[in-house]
Amino acid sequence: MKKPIEMEDPTKQETSKRRHFTIRINLFFFFTFFLFSVLIVRLAMLQFVEGKELKAEKEEINKANTPIAPIRGNIYDRQKVPLAYTTSTQSLYFRIEQNQPKDEVVALAQELARIFSLYGRSGEKQPTAEEIIIEMDVGYDLNKQKTNDAPSYYSVPRRLKTDLSKEEIAYLMEHRDELKWLEIMEESIRQYDYENTPAVQLIGYMRQFSKARASNLNLDLYKDKTKTEGYLDTEYVGYDGIEYMYQEELRGKNGFKTYPVNAAHKIIGKVDVTAPTKGNNLYLTIDRNVQLATEKAITDHLAWLKGPARSNRYAAKGSNAVAGYAVAIEVKTGKVVTMASMPDYDPKVWSGPISSEKYAEIQSKINNGTITTAYPDYPEDKLKYHPTSIVYMGSVVKPLSVLIGLNEGLFTTNTVYQDTGVFTYGKDNNAKLSNSDGAAWGKINATDAIWHSSNTFMSAMIGHELHRRKGTEAVTIWKDYLAKFGLGVTTGSGLHREYAGLSEFETNTKESVQQRMVFASWGQNEKYTTLQLAQYATTLATKGERLKPLLVDRIETYEGQLIKEFNEKVVLDKTEFPKTYWDAVIRGMAKVGVQGFDDFPYTLARKTGTSTQRVAGGKEIDNAVFIAFAPIEDPKLAVAVVVPEGGFGSYGAAPIARKIFDAYDQYYGLDGKPKGPKTPVTTP
Repeated sequence: MKKPIEMEDPTKQETSKRRHFTIRINLFFFFTFFLFSVLIVRLAMLQFVEGKELKAEKEEINKANTPIAPIRGNIYDRQKVPLAYTTSTQSLYFRIEQNQPKDEVVALAQELARIFSLYGRSGEKQPTAEEIIIEMDVGYDLNKQKTNDAPSYYSVPRRLKTDLSKEEIAYLMEHRDELKWLEIMEESIRQYDYENTPAVQLIGYMRQFSKARASNLNLDLYKDKTKTEGYLDTEYVGYDGIEYMYQEELRGKNGFKTYPVNAAHKIIGKVDVTAPTKGNNLYLTIDRNVQLATEKAITDHLAWLKGPARSNRYAAKGSNAVAGYAVAIEVKTGKVVTMASMPDYDPKVWSGPISSEKYAEIQSKINNGTITTAYPDYPEDKLKYHPTSIVYMGSVVKPLSVLIGLNEGLFTTNTVYQDTGVFTYGKDNNAKLSNSDGAAWGKINATDAIWHSSNTFMSAMIGHELHRRKGTEAVTIWKDYLAKFGLGVTTGSGLHREYAGLSEFETNTKESVQQRMVFASWGQNEKYTTLQLAQYATTLATKGERLKPLLVDRIETYEGQLIKEFNEKVVLDKTEFPKTYWDAVIRGMAKVGVQGFDDFPYTLARKTGTSTQRVAGGKEIDNAVFIAFAPIEDPKLAVAVVVPEGGFGSYGAAPIARKIFDAYDQYYGLDGKPKGPKTPVTTP
C-alpha cells in the first residue's frame, strides 16, 4: 500500500508566490523605466539635435519659394569691348493651374495681344494672340482645339514677353485684379554689341532650358541632371558657340523669392529676396576691329566677284559665290584673332520667342561655317547644286605633300622631275590628269612644284610613288601625317559640333587605293574646315608645332577678379623634319603667284587652292581656298580663307586674306608695332 502524497507547506507556498510577484513587478518597472528612458532620449534629440531642422521644415511649409534665374556673365573681346552682355528687364509670366477655364485663357491671350499692340514699344513686332497661346503651353490653340494631351509641366510659369515697356508695366499693374494668372518678374536679358555684333556664330546664342534639354543637337550638358540642378525651364541657356562651351562659367547661381503663405497658399506677408549669384565674365581672344574688318572684307569681295570681277576671266569663275569663311591665328600663342562665317545675322532675334518665319530666314546663317557644315542660302531643292562650307582643300595641301614625300624618302630636295603637264597611271595607263590650264613646267624640283602648283609632280612623285612602295599602307601613312598638322582630326578648340572633316582617301573605297592616293596628293580627296586649315597653316609657320586654337584670353568674376588666364600656348603635337625640308617648302610658298599682295610690306608664305568638286547633275564647280603666314622670318599671323564656288584661290580668296593681314598690322603690327590709327571699323 502506497503512502499518501504529503501536502506542501503553506508557508513555503506563500513565499514562492511573493517571490514570483516581486520578479514580475521588477520586470514591469524595468521595462517601464526603459521605455521612459527611450522617450526622454528621443525628446532630447528632437529638442537639441533635430530641433532646428524640424523648425526649418515647419517654416518651409508656410513659405513658397520662386527661383530667380542668375545674372549671366558678360562676353568681351580681348580689348574689353562688350560683345554679349546682360541687362535687367521686366518680363511677363503666365502661371498654369489645374482646370483653368479655356474660355478665360483664350480671352486673356486676346486681351494681352491688344495690350501689347497699344502699349508695346513702337516699331517692334508685337506677339499675336495665337503666338501668346502657344507660349502659354496650355495644350490647345486659340480656337481651343486640342493640340496635345496637357501642358508639358505645371510647376514653372511660362514667359510670354520680355523687355516690357513702362506703359505695358503700368497697364498690367493697374489691371492686375482683372488679368488672372499673370506675374511680372525682373530678370536678366542677353544684349549684344550695341552697334554691330561681330563673330555672331562664334559667340553663339541662347534658348530656353526646356528647349535645350529636348534638343537633338547633342547638348549633353543639359541632359545631365547633376550639372543642371536648379536650372529653370524658362531660363535662357547657351545653345551654341561660346555661350554653350562656357555655359557653366557664365551662368552663375539661382536666387529665390520667398513668400509667406497661409494654409490656402495665399501670400500673407512681404517677400524675402535672396539675390542670385552673378556668372563669370569671359574675355575672348577675338579682336572686334579685326573681326569686323574680316567680315567686311568677305562681304565686299563677294560683291566684287559678282560685279567688276566679271571682266577678268579668272575672277569671273567666282561670280556664283554667296558665302565666305576666314580664320586667323596668332602663331606665337595659338590665339584666334578672327573667325568669320559670312553671311551672318542679327542675334537679337533670340531675345524672345522666335517665329517660324524668322527662323527660316536665318537658318542658313546660324551654323558656324568655319568649324562645321553651313549651307548656302538657296531653296531646299537647289542646295544639292551648290557646295557647303566644307570643300576639298585643293592645292593648299601641296606644302605638306612635299614634306611627306621628302620625309618618306620618295625624292630629295634636288630631285628633278620632267613636268610635261600630263600624268598617266592605272593598270594600263588609262587614267590621265593634267595641270591647271594644261601647263607644262619642264624640269622642276620640290620647291618649284609648290611654286607652280604642279598636279603632275604631286601625283607622280608622291601619291603614285607612295602607293607603289607601301601599297594599302599608304592610306594610313597619309592619314597620320595629316593628323599631325590638324587635318582629319578636331582642332582641340572645344567648340560644340566641331567637325573633324572628311578624308575620302580613307573612306571612298569605290576607288582604288592608287587613285585615292594620287588625288589626295594634290588635295582632291580631303574636305576640311576653315579652322582646320588655319591650324594647318599655323603648324607650317611653327615648323611642326600643332597649337590648340585658343578662344578665351581670361575668365574673371562679374566684379572683375581674375579667375584664370590663358597666356601659354598649348602644343597638341610636334613633328620634326630636317631644316632643309622646311627651307625647300617655304621657299616654294614664298614664290606662289597671288592677287592682292603686290605692295605687301612683309615676306609672305602662301599657297592658293582651287578645289574642284562635282555636284548634282554632274556639274563641276571650283572653290577658292587660301592659306598664308607672315612674316616668314618671324611668323606672327596665320590665315585661312575658303570661298565656296569662289573659283581660283588666288582671285576668290587671297584678297580677303590681304585685308585680314592689314587689319592685324594696323592694330597689333606684323612686326610687333601697331600701324594705327585705331579707328573703329563698321560692317556693311
